[in-house]
Amino acid sequence: MALTPISAPARMDGRVALVTGAAGGIGRATALALAEAGATVIATDIVESADFGRTDVIYRRYDVTSQSETDALVTSVLDEHGRIDALVLCAGTISHRPLSDSTDDEWRAILDVNLMGVVNPVRAIFPVMEEQGMGKMVALGSIAAKIGGVASGPSYVAAKSAVHGLMKWVAKAGAPKGVYASIIAPGPVETPMWETVTQRSAPSANGSVPLGRFGQPEDIAQAILFLCSPASNWITGTVLDVNGGMLMD
Repeated sequence: MALTPISAPARMDGRVALVTGAAGGIGRATALALAEAGATVIATDIVESADFGRTDVIYRRYDVTSQSETDALVTSVLDEHGRIDALVLCAGTISHRPLSDSTDDEWRAILDVNLMGVVNPVRAIFPVMEEQGMGKMVALGSIAAKIGGVASGPSYVAAKSAVHGLMKWVAKAGAPKGVYASIIAPGPVETPMWETVTQRSAPSANGSVPLGRFGQPEDIAQAILFLCSPASNWITGTVLDVNGGMLMD
């Protein structure tokens, strides 16, 4: 087992990063943050096109729920760039239905995107990073997985809880080969998805967030950059809470 490299500044020069769910919100902010730090970024999402205003952010349409699309994407990225140094898993969807009103179709839809949408790229890219002898994976979990929900329903909480467990498994299995895996657990962040929550029942920033505001996508993106970069070379398997103080573990 090789010695883990000592932590270094949060730069991504010469590295290739793949980001899912990158067309908007946290994913978009993350793609831009990684590029600003020097990475070549493959930004993916289900929409047909997205403009990032940078030549070092390359957009590819990609459905995270499809294993065949996953395999094709990974092959394409390796053919064009030769490596994948960072994988950031931001694709997600939310449900607010209480347990008694939930349906099988809703559970399948939420688990398909939020859980299998992590499993598919992780399963494809984990051996790539093992072969390289290095790589960092960061998945978006949620404060909901740690406290049983904020304003989301049980299917979302269950899916995010499974993501937390999966990434810890990857961290333990990957450590001897230089593969890192961690989870970001955001609190309420003002994104298009969060707007669907605030139309229902959601905490107020002043009442529940000690730092006095909801998060912005950039708050999460900078934490993800830290975990993808050499600055976190002695951190793996962690759940990093980025929530304005809502949860103090």
